[in-house]
Amino acid sequence: MAKIIAIANQKGGVGKTTTAINLAASLGALEKKVLLVDSDPQANSTSGLGHDPKNIKASIYDCLINELDANDIVLKTETPFVDMLPSNIDLVGAEIEMINLPSREYMLKAALDKMRDSYDFIIIDCSPSLGLITINSLVAADSVIIPVQCEYFALEGLGKLLNTIKIVQNKLNKDLEIEGILLTMYDTRLNLSNQVVEEVKTHFQQMVFNTIIHRNTKLGEAPSFGESVIMMDASSKGAINYLNLAKEVLQNNDLTKIKAEDKIIN
Repeated sequence: MAKIIAIANQKGGVGKTTTAINLAASLGALEKKVLLVDSDPQANSTSGLGHDPKNIKASIYDCLINELDANDIVLKTETPFVDMLPSNIDLVGAEIEMINLPSREYMLKAALDKMRDSYDFIIIDCSPSLGLITINSLVAADSVIIPVQCEYFALEGLGKLLNTIKIVQNKLNKDLEIEGILLTMYDTRLNLSNQVVEEVKTHFQQMVFNTIIHRNTKLGEAPSFGESVIMMDASSKGAINYLNLAKEVLQNNDLTKIKAEDKIIN
């Protein structure tokens, strides 16, 4: 049965979509069957794995609003072991349409529960907001990964997100856990990056992943080719970082015995 992990932070530009795409691809590279769910109307995960959102006939919107079976709209990707539940611009109106529906917070959970037996992991790329779609993602998820960029305003808004997670835990999904805080956009040349790493680790200690995602040109280029960085250049720093994250996630969940050749690379 799949573990469902939401990638969430209401702050934009922290690496949510980059993490969703490349964690999914890295788990696929480790031969885990993965479904990437794009719950962002911007549909960057959809395009980032090679599908044009303008050509998507049925999307996650249709699962939520038109009650289509999610299994019927899954798309294959060129990334091994990774399927996609796509998004498009239709999702913009979903929150307004859902607002008066019964069990509106549980609609994505209902859609994804039917798919759990088909995958090892379901990764949800959340939108940069704390609206109803993101709440749906947190209710559907078993855990949440919070990307935090190694920049000046790193902790801005993080308290609000953690408070939202606590509310979801108390009222909607008591089993929701924080999988970890992921430090992203780390630049070894900047003292500020090191200061942010220390500050986040001091505040959140064991909640912080050991893996840190470095700034990397290939990570920025890969989505324009509709590929994960693993598929574009598996030897790049970005690819190695996300493979290490995938291995750390597997180790934390005791889902595999890491072979010698699969050990985390420094």
